[in-house]
Amino acid sequence: MLERSPAGLCHIESVEPANQPEIPVDVDFEHALGVSDAHSTVHTQGDPARIWDLASVSKPLAALGALVAVDRGLVDLDEPAGPEGATVRHLLAHTAGYGFDGDEVVGAAGARRIYSNTGFEALAAHVEQATGHDFDEWMEQTVVQGLGLQDVEVIGSPAAGYRGSIRDLLAVGRELLEPTLISPELWQEATAVQFPELTGILPGYGRQKPNDWGLGFEIRDGKSPHWTGATSSPETFGHFGQSGSFLWVDPAAGLTAAFLGAERFGATHVRIWPGLTDEILVRYASTAGDRVR
Repeated sequence: MLERSPAGLCHIESVEPANQPEIPVDVDFEHALGVSDAHSTVHTQGDPARIWDLASVSKPLAALGALVAVDRGLVDLDEPAGPEGATVRHLLAHTAGYGFDGDEVVGAAGARRIYSNTGFEALAAHVEQATGHDFDEWMEQTVVQGLGLQDVEVIGSPAAGYRGSIRDLLAVGRELLEPTLISPELWQEATAVQFPELTGILPGYGRQKPNDWGLGFEIRDGKSPHWTGATSSPETFGHFGQSGSFLWVDPAAGLTAAFLGAERFGATHVRIWPGLTDEILVRYASTAGDRVR
């Protein structure tokens, strides 16, 4: 296995103030939680280095790898990719027309928001062809080494097959607060709504109208019900996974948070996650700006 060293890489910083009280999490299974501002970790509980299945939280990592290829001029967001009429942009925004799994095309490109694992598999195949690297190798060279990630495993499906730790997800979150691997202009585009006003199903939360997404990141906007908090800004973006995982980034609050656990996503997560996020924002959003200043 490739040896990794985080030396000199700002996004792996994980200095935590001492004597931080735990945030209440009303669950009876093992889990880990972390919070960071753009520069350093401000809170963890549970083992921040323990490796868990990320499930669909793999997608924002894979999206970041694809965006690096775009930033380097190897891929164009609007070049053809996937089914007829679709582009890289469609694949990233879940509007290429693929169903959830399998190769069947169930809609025209750009017509509906259909959450799709297949779309991310097609995206990875396209990036492989454009860069001349296997996608896991590309991810290792660009995202893993670029951010100094220590634990993440990017072998497997880019849609739902990665594994990783809280400390690595927080490093990714810091990158998504203040990008270093892609330009600010591309970051702005990636975190803006793509194909506005499309209706779609948010897995676990039902039909959302609209169901807004950026380029690989779900955008909160005014969705209800939702897995982030009632006080999360509309600009909040991120992803959750069926392994009981989440990574969100709230640019307005200057914070990112991650949750990983031993129980698969279900009613318990639907119940606790919004309140957990609201508690994080109460505790840390007001001080994130002070730390930046």
